[in-house]
Amino acid sequence: MGILYLLFLLLSLGCMALLDHRFRLFFFADARRAAVVLAVGVAFFTGWDLAGIGSDIFYRGETPFMLGLTLAPHLPVEEIFFLAFLCYLTMVVFGLVRLIAGRFTGRAGSRAGSRNGSRAENRAGGPPAGSRPAERTQQ
Repeated sequence: MGILYLLFLLLSLGCMALLDHRFRLFFFADARRAAVVLAVGVAFFTGWDLAGIGSDIFYRGETPFMLGLTLAPHLPVEEIFFLAFLCYLTMVVFGLVRLIAGRFTGRAGSRAGSRNGSRAENRAGGPPAGSRPAERTQQ
């Protein structure tokens, strides 16, 4: 039972990787840049944790769900995996927001063109690309 927290962190990291793979949001978009960003994020937050531990702000909580191994006083092994998950989650959410915003602005642009009376056919002679099936039959 002492490995349960680490297993859930790894499971969560795996789910983030699946989302990332499906939509190419972070590592699957640019692996080199993602590795640098993730490493810098984990290093920053590890330093933050160490500063908090040194200032007696952060303490290691005792729970039966953790391994009990520490990298430094009050810094459990699971903390590094949690920080990696935190950074990865942030970048995946950032990628999702950017993807959704890009799709939304792309659709808003095509709708704005159709509202302005721009019903010109595309170069192939068909209906406008953003038109709905009902609009295509009524033209």
